[in-house]
Amino acid sequence: MEALSFFRCPLCGGPLTEAPGGLRCPGRHSFDRAREGYVHLLPANQKHSRAPGDDKGMAAARRAFLDRGWYAPLREALCRLAVDCTGPAPVVLDAGCGEGYYTAGVREALISAGKTPVTAGVDISKFSLQKAARRCPDISFAVASVYRLPAADRSVDLLLNVFSPLAIDEFRRVLRPGGTYLYVVPAARHLWELKQVLYDRPYLNEERETPYEGFLYREIVPVDYTVRLPSPADIQALFQMTPYYWKTPREGAARLAALEALACTVSFRIHVFSREG
Repeated sequence: MEALSFFRCPLCGGPLTEAPGGLRCPGRHSFDRAREGYVHLLPANQKHSRAPGDDKGMAAARRAFLDRGWYAPLREALCRLAVDCTGPAPVVLDAGCGEGYYTAGVREALISAGKTPVTAGVDISKFSLQKAARRCPDISFAVASVYRLPAADRSVDLLLNVFSPLAIDEFRRVLRPGGTYLYVVPAARHLWELKQVLYDRPYLNEERETPYEGFLYREIVPVDYTVRLPSPADIQALFQMTPYYWKTPREGAARLAALEALACTVSFRIHVFSREG
């Protein structure tokens, strides 16, 4: 009997089953599996560029920075929430999973708590998913848009969205009633010292509580601390994985490149929602 995939066909919405080298649906649509282990479920008419999402350099910088543990407190907070809000066999979807750092951490925490999760992640960047699939081959990863998730209606118990686009209609569609949505955003002073170096007039991030139709606001969990980056390599990895890398004046980038070390505020807010029935 063919194994059923978590994912649904992005062309017809039918169930996908494992096939030699990839996935296929009853409508005879098939999708190849890359050698790293992920599948490509982003139709050509949904692509806005030849290689959408984070490029190879950004994916490598994020992997290098996160593997040094600088954002470990955020991952630990997500893991605690995931364990507390799920049942014994949760279906977990990381929408905009990047290179899989948080996806893998949550899965490991759930297993350590005695649960048997089904875990999947999607991202629009194939370069990020190359690293994600190598990191954790037991997670199902797919190149896909969060605005058109290749998932069935009401099929997800826990949905993660860490610094990724807010596709609230899709999140509402795929979450089961009572399911949990964890939405991570930067707080007002996140990376403030980095921004002071990069810009002549740095700005605070906006913080707000926004209710969404179909969701019950449960709490906002703060994660605040300071990192002391000890080397130019760590500083540059942080810089390259942020949006500032693409919109910083040359003078600001040069000032940052001259630093030998940097102490920087890290400040996140985890917005916790429940899907209403």
